[in-house]
Amino acid sequence: MNKMAPSTPARLSAYTDAVFAVIITIMALELRPPTSPTWAGLLGLWPTVVSYVVSYAFVAIIWMNHHYLMTFITTPSLRLIWLNFGHLFCVSFLPFATAWLAQTELAQVPVVFYAVLFVVTDGMYNLFEAEILKHSTAFSRSEYLSARRRSIFAFALFAAAAGLALIDNWLGFGFICLALALHLRPDATPFRRRSRGKDSPS
Repeated sequence: MNKMAPSTPARLSAYTDAVFAVIITIMALELRPPTSPTWAGLLGLWPTVVSYVVSYAFVAIIWMNHHYLMTFITTPSLRLIWLNFGHLFCVSFLPFATAWLAQTELAQVPVVFYAVLFVVTDGMYNLFEAEILKHSTAFSRSEYLSARRRSIFAFALFAAAAGLALIDNWLGFGFICLALALHLRPDATPFRRRSRGKDSPS
């Protein structure tokens, strides 16, 4: 008997992992060695290094949060799948934005574009996270609200970074880094699920 296999978190995660791997590969391929065999030539690549490190950290943070979120679902809904595709669509612009940032030495317009890309990407992540958490039984109401407040605060910092970049590119870029730091610890982790399992009556 042939039946169509249901969509699973593993399939969604595998596809997402593949996209992230391609994005990192494209960014790495944009790295070029200096034409001068001197330390000065190497130091002249600082815009490339800075933009690559921040973008790499962004991808790592996105992947980590996505990894933990996927532990809270059993069968992805159609809405969740499309939200994931929307999120990946935004992330796919990261190599372009990173290269532009490096080539222009973090000039104002590229930094504004970079910050806006982070705003849109984080906005899609917030929708993706909210869709998962509101259907999960692994959180209490207070834990759900705490995770959402943290995500929304980080989103607000990205939005502030975009606004500040219009005034000062370095200040805007600094706020981008600050917002990334808030996501170093995932907004939602599976620890609550394990603790509930231990405390539940047999």
